[in-house]
Amino acid sequence: MTSLRSAISSSLPSIRAAVSRSKREMVRRELENCHLVAGIWCHGLTVKQLQTLRGAIPEPTNLAVAKNTLVEKAIEGTKWEPLKPCIKGMNAWLFVHSDEIPPALKPYRDFQKEWKLVLNDFTGAVFEGRLYVPEDSQALETMPTRMESYAYLLGCLQTPAISLVSTLQSPERDAEKPEGKGEAAPATAPSAAADK
Repeated sequence: MTSLRSAISSSLPSIRAAVSRSKREMVRRELENCHLVAGIWCHGLTVKQLQTLRGAIPEPTNLAVAKNTLVEKAIEGTKWEPLKPCIKGMNAWLFVHSDEIPPALKPYRDFQKEWKLVLNDFTGAVFEGRLYVPEDSQALETMPTRMESYAYLLGCLQTPAISLVSTLQSPERDAEKPEGKGEAAPATAPSAAADK
């Protein structure tokens, strides 16, 4: 019996190491092609609440619960390294694989309001190599979506073209105006009676 216990206990560290390696690889896979990584303080959240949140998040976004040490090792030497100060306490990690950032963050804000989780806020986020602390998260949530950016860009490109076309057409409009409209009528030729 003792030999069985010693055999099992000696194999546990290698099993734990394999599990942590696979979890670290899972985090690294999530970081590939990721546009934003955000930490969410999940202290006190139940499994049911986490499952509800996972169901509300849009498709290209994933929510993972991983140990801070695993996340810290996974982001080491990557563009996500500015996230290190946020790796404290109990975190769930939001990996956004789309450039539509506000729609990816909105379900968490709705979830936070619905469950009245005032303290469970973002611990921080990294977007385009910049760290956003919890006070800056509003900037991420209100940034324009891709379609809004395209519409703004199109408007910026159209405005000068429309102004140019209207300027080029203005001499034609002036030429098309009937003469005498708005001006004094030209003097008429003297009548034939006046010539006599």
